Amino acid sequence: MFFDVHKIRADFPILSREVHGHPLVYLDNAATTQKPRQVLEKITEVYTAANGNVHRGVHSLSQAATSQFEASRETVRRFINAASINEIVFTKGATEAINLVASSFCSSQCSAGDEVLITAMEHHSNIVPWQLQRERMGIRLKVAPITPSGELIMEEFERLISRRTKLIAVTHVSNVLGTVNPVGEIVRIAHQHGVPVLIDAAQSVPHTEVNVQALDCDFLTFSAHKVYGPTGVGLLYAKEEWLNALPPYQGGGEMIEGVTFEETTFNRPPFKFEAGTPDFVGSAALGTALDYLTAIGLERVERYEKELLDYATDRLLAIPGLRIVGTAKEKSSVISFLVEGIHPYDLGTLLDGMGIAVRTGHHCAEPLMHTLGIDGTVRASFAFYNTREEVDRLAEGIERIAKMF
Repeated sequence: MFFDVHKIRADFPILSREVHGHPLVYLDNAATTQKPRQVLEKITEVYTAANGNVHRGVHSLSQAATSQFEASRETVRRFINAASINEIVFTKGATEAINLVASSFCSSQCSAGDEVLITAMEHHSNIVPWQLQRERMGIRLKVAPITPSGELIMEEFERLISRRTKLIAVTHVSNVLGTVNPVGEIVRIAHQHGVPVLIDAAQSVPHTEVNVQALDCDFLTFSAHKVYGPTGVGLLYAKEEWLNALPPYQGGGEMIEGVTFEETTFNRPPFKFEAGTPDFVGSAALGTALDYLTAIGLERVERYEKELLDYATDRLLAIPGLRIVGTAKEKSSVISFLVEGIHPYDLGTLLDGMGIAVRTGHHCAEPLMHTLGIDGTVRASFAFYNTREEVDRLAEGIERIAKMF
């Protein structure tokens, strides 16, 4: 089916702007995506027509806001194929969702000496929360190794599972390497050992269909701003039995059933984990973003982005002195690279002067950089609104800069 990228680009107002006198080429989508006009209009609509605090309010604005907020919860449920809206918890982002699980799970399910298993390619948001629990609870953090090409060594991964392993937390797609991990196989192996699994899907949900029931994962997180929605909103999916079993992450309004000065009884999931006023405006806009993506079709998005990634890979590898970091067989829309003799920060700064936005540094994956023996990379990350012409501008910009060094 024909994919009209130029028609799609017309939905994204920021893509028509100039930077330093050049048309913007936005290739930092793994950090945050741009927002379609429909999402921006939804934010304005809620603030101007339904800005009333959600739940418990009897007045019309509160009822309207609550209806949109809960409709978005259903949109998310449908988008990832959760069994129930009770399994969808709104958070500030994937980072808070992982912190929620780390805090509530470890405090109730772990003792000193118990283990959490992650991989060497994790984002800081799937490392630091477990380190905090290591300091508080005395748990052990084990790290599964990867190959030089950036693929998980599955034999070593399974070997690291022990009788003390209480949880496995793994990224679906590496934000640095683009590696697509075999999360279905990981869940199957983990469950054979009786171990639940958390999947960080922040980098996969925008690019491919994620079906939590098919995966059979216990927890899954993602952020709205990486899937064409607003910042400050994210999701925790958790099987309902886990949400019933785990204690609250925070205390306050909404997450209670009743409060006296002597004791508190807690609300049912998911409200038990949504203390305080939620970002009901952002949550409604997230629903709009997911509807927008669904209307385009994730299969079409994945096919187009794969073609673009292949084209970009070939185009960049043709540049003398350029080395791609992360060459797994299964990759998503990320290319991290180094150019001989040019520091990543210098390259990124000079590309910005040409209107080309890329990310430089360790990409919140500093331990991975240590594993790879480098300090950082330049990262170009793609979305379905990027074009081959933009890839050509990136390559031509790198070639021009290389001649300066």
